[in-house]
Amino acid sequence: MADDTLLETYQAHRTLLFGVAYRMLGRVTDAEDVLQEAWPRWSARDRGEVRDPRAYLVRIVTRLALDRMREQAARRETYVGPWLPEPLPTDSLAPTPAPEGADRAVLADTVSFAVLVMMESLSPLERAVFVLREAFGVGYPEIAEALGRDQPAVRQLAARARRHMAERRPRYTVDPRDQRELAERFLAAALDGDVGALLESLAADVTLVGDSGGQAKAPRRVIVGADKVSRFLAGVGVKESEGLVARFAVFNGCPAVYAHTPRGPLGAFLLDVVDGRVQRVYVVTNPDKLAHLPR
Repeated sequence: MADDTLLETYQAHRTLLFGVAYRMLGRVTDAEDVLQEAWPRWSARDRGEVRDPRAYLVRIVTRLALDRMREQAARRETYVGPWLPEPLPTDSLAPTPAPEGADRAVLADTVSFAVLVMMESLSPLERAVFVLREAFGVGYPEIAEALGRDQPAVRQLAARARRHMAERRPRYTVDPRDQRELAERFLAAALDGDVGALLESLAADVTLVGDSGGQAKAPRRVIVGADKVSRFLAGVGVKESEGLVARFAVFNGCPAVYAHTPRGPLGAFLLDVVDGRVQRVYVVTNPDKLAHLPR
């Protein structure tokens, strides 16, 4: 196969491969690194041995991502404070087109911040199977080959992962327009330091989780309760008001507030909305996790 054809095939599947790697790793930078590592393995392979380029590329990326997940586990032992995924910008709250074999709604759901956080409690193999099967509709034979496991073992991993996620994932439908209106009210109240207005947008048992990696301002412990969360957010809005630019954004398919100063990104505030109230606030201020975001 000519080099141009190799590249065309690789590029044709790049969105799929990035989607697999990002959902497994929760980091844009790590997912991009995996794709860069996958290219030489793909380009060096004897094409006569590859019957299904898509399946072969997915297998390469899955194995590389599993290796990187093990590296992540070692790094997190010394990570300062809670660990959150890297925010991924999306153009709208509507799901992106699904690759062949994937369910469009599930594809969007598995990239949501709340679901990515829940997937952190899965084992690496469970997470790989859940992503490949639930998000992308990959068949059990392909998954078994990618993981080097037999099909019964893969089916057990899939059942365990589905059960684990179903027990923790709330079922609800939120109108995207309502999400945006709530996020804009939240943004205005936070910038004004208006505790009363913030309380109106927060659920009584709201939680706030911050990820700074010890490199920026963010709470190192989870904040629980509308009163404490609203006061924390109001304080941030007042303290960081000088030179602050904050706007509505959509990260991981959910409403968010993206803030930056002339010096660079300040933070991403992702809102998990349940029944018209903010149930969880995810605050990412670690500069390493914001470097890929637009200025």
